[in-house]
Amino acid sequence: MNSYRAMRTIVFFDLPVEKAKQRRAYASFLKSIKKYGFFMLQESVYAKLDLDQRAANSTLNVLKQLAPKEGSIAVLTITEKQFAGINFILGEPQTDVETSDKRTIEI
Repeated sequence: MNSYRAMRTIVFFDLPVEKAKQRRAYASFLKSIKKYGFFMLQESVYAKLDLDQRAANSTLNVLKQLAPKEGSIAVLTITEKQFAGINFILGEPQTDVETSDKRTIEI
C-alpha cells in the first residue's frame, strides 16, 4: 500500500445564521476553509485535496480548530480514486478542479 495516496477531505456543514454573531462566525469559517484550500462542491459542501492520510488528519485537526461553537459540521475523507468516481446526475460540477485519478501530483 502506498503511504502517499492522495486523499480528499470533504466537509459538510449547516451553521446557524439568524443572529449577527452567527453570521460572522459562518463568514469567518467559510473564509478560513477557502484560505486553507477548500473549494465548493455545492452550497455548504466543500472539498480539499490532501497528499496522503497524514495530511488529511492534519486538515481534520485544523477544521476542529476553525469550527464555530454552534451548528453541525461533518467531515468525510476518501481516496482520490473514490472522489473521481462521483456521478453527477443533474447539473455540472461547480469547480474547475480536475477530478480524475489519472493526474500527477508533484511535491
